[in-house]
Amino acid sequence: MEELLRTTDITLIPFAQTLLAEQGIDSFELDVNMSVLEGGIGIFPRRLMVRADMIDDARRVLRENGVRFED
Repeated sequence: MEELLRTTDITLIPFAQTLLAEQGIDSFELDVNMSVLEGGIGIFPRRLMVRADMIDDARRVLRENGVRFED
């Protein structure tokens, strides 16, 4: 698994997961339970992971849909 996206925006990961799923790309969200430690204020980023062999396709899908992320 490789990191595709890291964000504190709680709406971005579900959006990205939907875009990826429509293209048949599986993804997995990490750090979901960090909100328990931070008190729900959103200071710790969550990560979206995809299989290493799908990372280029996943980046393309997000770019084509205007999702900004770091390469």
